[in-house]
Amino acid sequence: MLNDVQFVRRDYQHRCRLARPGHPDHHQWLPLSVHLPHGRNTRIDQARIVEPRQCQRRVARLTRQYYGRSPFWSALREPLQHVLDLFATTDRLDDVAEASTRLLLDLLNWPGKVVRSDQFEVRLGRSGRLADLTVSVGASHYLCGTGGARYLDAVPFAAAGVRVHYLQPPTGGIWADARRLSSLTALMAIGPAAFRRNWWGS
Repeated sequence: MLNDVQFVRRDYQHRCRLARPGHPDHHQWLPLSVHLPHGRNTRIDQARIVEPRQCQRRVARLTRQYYGRSPFWSALREPLQHVLDLFATTDRLDDVAEASTRLLLDLLNWPGKVVRSDQFEVRLGRSGRLADLTVSVGASHYLCGTGGARYLDAVPFAAAGVRVHYLQPPTGGIWADARRLSSLTALMAIGPAAFRRNWWGS
């Protein structure tokens, strides 16, 4: 988890776009209000949630509004409550971001481990940092999405003996709007078991 990189207000670091399954054009942003103590230079781990209780109520209301009628809502309701409870104990954006990511990964039975980038000594450049992090966690391959492919420099990876694999996510079916909508939309459309099969065939 890249929690010590610069916060970008117009990115997806503190917000996502919700839509009812089957209705991708009827969507709404779900944002968390944040305070950036260092302005544009604020890192994600320094961003603080403003009025956590209000944000908690907003997340609870909008997720139920958009996904509460799904036949798979019961699979999401309990783990989502653990994320909602977190708003009462922390105002750190990276805490809530990690918890919500873990929620999805757990529903998909993902066997990996989440680590935070601020635990490691790495270079400052984008590609150098990512190459160092890959080596630091003992990985031999780096999976690069479509966004990262626009700026990634393969030289630091090659120097570290790390192979870069460029991912091309599916673009049809439930994935047609995956680049702009929360993955909750696809998850609530077909359920965790079918989602796993669609993603990695397990």
